[in-house]
Amino acid sequence: MDKLDELENQSIYLIREAYYHFRKLAAMWSIGKDSTTLLWLCRKAFFGRVPFPVLHIDTSFKFEQIYRFRDEYARKWKLKLLVARNEQALARGVNSENNKLQCCTELKTNALKQAIARHGFDGLLLGIRRDEHGIRAKERYFSPRDGQFKWNYQDQPPELWDQYKSRTAGDTHIRIHPLLHWTEKDVWRYVKREDIPFVELYRARDGRRYRSIGCQTCCSPVPSQAATVDDIIAELETSTAGEREGRAQDKEDAYTMQKLRALGYM
Repeated sequence: MDKLDELENQSIYLIREAYYHFRKLAAMWSIGKDSTTLLWLCRKAFFGRVPFPVLHIDTSFKFEQIYRFRDEYARKWKLKLLVARNEQALARGVNSENNKLQCCTELKTNALKQAIARHGFDGLLLGIRRDEHGIRAKERYFSPRDGQFKWNYQDQPPELWDQYKSRTAGDTHIRIHPLLHWTEKDVWRYVKREDIPFVELYRARDGRRYRSIGCQTCCSPVPSQAATVDDIIAELETSTAGEREGRAQDKEDAYTMQKLRALGYM
């Protein structure tokens, strides 16, 4: 068994644990490489199908390539796709031009709150990794959110001997992170081995590519000649730049991501 097999086995174990413990479970799908890898693992965990809804939080500002990929693979993989949008905030004209913290809170966090209230989810699978951002390094595999949707990063439950917090109290929900122990290079190596499809924005074009994708208004490409998965892996072997270097909300101030995640951001 090689490293990718070990990573895969642990992730599938976590996915099945979540499915066993939570009556109303959903998988979050941003359509990025990590959440698409998460869906691939969900399909492997349940023999080619995903037995729970897949939730996409749509800010309306995503790349057109993201929407096309979402619709194509939701159909091919026979996903029960749910799309959540904060229509009230969009009607008020909320966008990233003036305040990225407010935009992410309204169009992502509050849209997710509305979806949880509408569908009654008590568990959410997410494709985040510890190495992606400093604040995510503080996460647990099973991470509770309180009744106000907040995450107390200073009081995380211990996880010893594969024992996880799998009970919610009152009106809280728990987020499950099956890729938490993966790295960016692990994901791309797994994408190569499994031949997992991904949005073409990750491939270099005219000397630039997107290393992290989200809203078109807040993402910028980075210099790159990596047009294939092998090229991307080779580039990561020598790169010293952060993965989210092109994400504007990470640069607004030193604690923006910590603020966002404390408030319930993915």
